Amino acid sequence: MEKNGLFSQRIRLRHLHTFVAVAQQGTLGRAAETLNLSQPALSKTLNELEQLTGTRLFDRGRMGAQLTLVGEQFLTHAVRVLDALNTAGQSLTRKEGAKNDVVRIGALPTAALGILPAVLGHFHTHMPHITLQVATMNNPMLLAGLKTGELDIGIGRMSDPELMSGLNYELLFLESLRLVVHPRHPLLADTVTLSRVLEWPVVVAPVGTAPRQHTEALLASQGCMLPSGCIETLSASLSRQLTVDYNYVWFVPSGAVKDDLRRQTLSALPVPALGAGEPIGIITRTDAAFSPGAQTLLAAIRKSVPE
Repeated sequence: MEKNGLFSQRIRLRHLHTFVAVAQQGTLGRAAETLNLSQPALSKTLNELEQLTGTRLFDRGRMGAQLTLVGEQFLTHAVRVLDALNTAGQSLTRKEGAKNDVVRIGALPTAALGILPAVLGHFHTHMPHITLQVATMNNPMLLAGLKTGELDIGIGRMSDPELMSGLNYELLFLESLRLVVHPRHPLLADTVTLSRVLEWPVVVAPVGTAPRQHTEALLASQGCMLPSGCIETLSASLSRQLTVDYNYVWFVPSGAVKDDLRRQTLSALPVPALGAGEPIGIITRTDAAFSPGAQTLLAAIRKSVPE
């Protein structure tokens, strides 16, 4: 039997659920908790899937699991299958004549925190009866959700050309890495160097994300490394609360904290950023037919970014 036929016969939903969970969570441990599995059981299922596909889907190391290019491509198909099953299930319980005025947005966690609160308030002054479904996720999941039709609008990063096929990208702004603390932090009364910063507890993005890569590049430029015992999370709200309430230093994209810095809820440490910044933009499908609600939301997103 041909390889493709064997794959179709032997692939199971548990393989796809496991694969998507690891892609979302970034580590096998967190994915196992999400699926209520032991880590050895999850690893076995992931190994089975890689044997079925005949290729490595993740680069796995001590600090996490990062999708390979093939893994990112496969993610689109895995999400499409799971979304189709979910849609089929919903169709069995959907009531006749029910309205479906919904706009679905996917955003990077820090982009959601920096852009969406003001955008959603503006949107509902014009379209008060539209339901908005907002999900925060990493960039590969965002692109996959757009391609499968699970999302209408994405706020994320440009990716490799192969992964941007069928998608439009519209630049909103460039965001740089900032190091922020609460306004009473002892570091603000000190001479700030990266080595001094790392004497305090830090909050960083997980391995494999763009903010983490920028963090490590900044530290490497000064001959520093992240200490053990730091908090790694994709949750911008958790990171923010830890930084506001305790003596953490948060390595964060600037867009997520612009309002906090303006209101002086947080203060930026005088540490220069590397490079011009990371482009953040609106991502949509090239063949998308936008509803009036989606068009109004897009206008609100564009209006939220200063010229």
